[in-house]
Amino acid sequence: MMWLVGVLALPVGVTLGMGCWMELKPQRLTARWLRGGLLANLLLFAASLAVVMGLGVQEVLAAEPVAAATDISLGRGLALLGIGLPTGLAAIAAALALGPIGSASLAVIAEKPEMFGRTLIYLGLAEGVAIYGLVMSILLLGKI
Repeated sequence: MMWLVGVLALPVGVTLGMGCWMELKPQRLTARWLRGGLLANLLLFAASLAVVMGLGVQEVLAAEPVAAATDISLGRGLALLGIGLPTGLAAIAAALALGPIGSASLAVIAEKPEMFGRTLIYLGLAEGVAIYGLVMSILLLGKI
C-alpha cells in the first residue's frame, strides 16, 4: 500500500518542485511552454490515476472478508457519497460568494472605516451558505 501513496505523492511533489523552481528563477513564459506544461501535467495525472485505479482494485478485491464483516453495500456507499455532496457544493458556492464580497468590503472599509460592522454581516450571510450545506449533510446522515 505504501507504493500507492508514493505514486499519488509523485505528481504533487513534481508540481511543488516546479513551483519553487519557477519562483526562484523567474522566466518569461511563452504560451507554447505553458501549453506543454499543462499537457504534461494532465498526462501525468491521467497515468497516475490509471495506475491507482488498476492496481488499487487488487487491494480492494483482496479485502473481501473485511467488507462482508462491516455490512457496507454499494447502495450505502453511494448514499454516503451523496450525503457529502451538499457540504462540498455549499462550500464551493460560499467560496465563490466570499471572493467578490470580501474585496468589495475591503474597498468600502478603506474609504469608510465605520462601515466595518455592516460588511461583516454581508460576509456572514455568504458564509451561512456553507453552514446550511453542513447542516443538510448532518440531517441526511441521520436518515441512513
